[in-house]
Amino acid sequence: MIPTEPAKNDDKKYRFDSFENGKAFLGNKKGRLPAMGWNSWNAFGSGNTQFLTKAMSDKIIELGLDKLGYKYLVLDDGCYKSERENGKLSNENVKFSDGFKALSDYVHAKGLKFGMYNDIGTNLCAGAAVGTCGFEDVDAKSYLEWGVDFLKIDNCYYLWDNATFSNPENARFVFAPNIKRVFIKGSNFSKSLNATEGKLTGKGAFFKDDYATFIGTFDGTNTGTTPVGPMSSELIFEVEVPQTDDFELTICYATGRQNGCGEWLQVACDFETEIENQIKNQTEYFFDDLLPQTQNLETFTNSNPIKIKLQKGKNIIRLMNHRRQENTLCSYAAMLEGLNKANPNHEVLLSLCEWGKTQPQNWGYKVGNSWRILNDITFQVGSDGNAGFGEWINPGTQSVTSQYNKAVIMDEFSGLEKGWNDPDMLMVGMNGMTTQMSQTHFTMWCMMNSPLMLGLDLRRVKKGDELYNIIANNDVIALNQDEFGIQSKRIKTTAKNCDANLSADKDYITDCDRIDILAKPLSDGNLAISFFNLSENDKNEKVFCDLELIKKFLGNKLPEKFYNAKKFFVKNLWSKETWAQTEGIFEVDGISGCGNVTLKICVEE
Repeated sequence: MIPTEPAKNDDKKYRFDSFENGKAFLGNKKGRLPAMGWNSWNAFGSGNTQFLTKAMSDKIIELGLDKLGYKYLVLDDGCYKSERENGKLSNENVKFSDGFKALSDYVHAKGLKFGMYNDIGTNLCAGAAVGTCGFEDVDAKSYLEWGVDFLKIDNCYYLWDNATFSNPENARFVFAPNIKRVFIKGSNFSKSLNATEGKLTGKGAFFKDDYATFIGTFDGTNTGTTPVGPMSSELIFEVEVPQTDDFELTICYATGRQNGCGEWLQVACDFETEIENQIKNQTEYFFDDLLPQTQNLETFTNSNPIKIKLQKGKNIIRLMNHRRQENTLCSYAAMLEGLNKANPNHEVLLSLCEWGKTQPQNWGYKVGNSWRILNDITFQVGSDGNAGFGEWINPGTQSVTSQYNKAVIMDEFSGLEKGWNDPDMLMVGMNGMTTQMSQTHFTMWCMMNSPLMLGLDLRRVKKGDELYNIIANNDVIALNQDEFGIQSKRIKTTAKNCDANLSADKDYITDCDRIDILAKPLSDGNLAISFFNLSENDKNEKVFCDLELIKKFLGNKLPEKFYNAKKFFVKNLWSKETWAQTEGIFEVDGISGCGNVTLKICVEE
């Protein structure tokens, strides 16, 4: 049954305050490197068929891509009937006439792994009314019966957020009401505090005249919002009371159902307490629900009293709405928990495709192996015989550089015990993408430990041709699949107004008239360095980095043998040229438009 309200957050593991505890949920196995494989969407959109899927699995084997790590074959949107049958998912009769189990068996017989697609909302993005919302346990059983190894789960038509095709009024669940004042009353204590006497924490909220607004979580779907730092906001009040007691909290508020002002409020109190002879911070929640609707955004009224408990001394009263993140986490967790019920030993990998909307870099590691960081990299997908269209630069999300510009500063969120930032499927081989663009695009994803999901019609690839030489470059793939699982760090950029020594690894830069230098430590004790020209124009200047700069940014992740190295052996991973040098300075004398120079550096021990 489709629920009518978000799940109650009775378990603390779903709370915003648990996001930094590092604890993944049961069934979400860690230690897995970024997924590699093929996804049907960029090549065929909703037009994929079992014939095309089998052809792709055959080509993976024919080209030897399976031996390079490409294992997952994933059906994207367009494979189900438009509605459930007897409450269950079923295959579209024409395009997948033999059923999903037969197709899964075919893929597994090739030594590959089988993946499918769904959505945490009521419908899939292409419209079919078969989303997992309310059917997680039923669907989990179906997926395991079909032999599914990989689930890509989207975020369209989501009931508890104003997602792409959802009701815009779902913002009521996403933001707290506007808040003008609070009243605190106890047996021997009362206090009235204006909103402006409180403090706004995090990012996004602000005071408009005499009230606080936009209390919630930044929407990360589009470009321009940095993923680094706090993504959610709260209005907090520091209140000192003479004794531990029960109090009543009344809030002067106004509601809306639009971006920045909603109806859902969370109230919690932080206080210090002594546990095992140590002073520790404790949090207790007292309210987590909708407030009654007001006439408009600036028609303020008083809430019914909310019963809270304050401790003697200093207390922090928190007024907030972290439900954008918590609800989405709960929805993805429902599918994971369904899989756990169906088979506690399942090996299904979850790929979270919610476009970075709820800042999944904060919580995605709990339920998934990877999480999308932005909306789609292209909206012009292909069809049988049509390669679709990819772009190098676009101010929206639909370009290589838009995805790279955000993902490149997200290294702190990725790793073997976390998961992987996902800047979407590869556009290698699409119309609009030159060979040079495709090569650099592929290298970026490898250096950033992004999932490598091919999105082209593999029937267009022949062993030894330009496309093959990109997707089959084992030296570059090895960077992505390195056992250390360390995402590269940007250590230098020629972007204007960026002090490379201070902020190259953290600044969210959207101006692509620049060269970036990335460094990545490897498990064999060596180092990879990439020079990326993000401009479509040739760059003729000399750009370099030295060991001191690399040490500054990589710290103890840089293998010790580099610290006193006297001789370096260098390999260009695309030209395959090799050389030796005695100086720890690595430079390029110009890079072609959209080009890269990627080096593997070894030292003589």
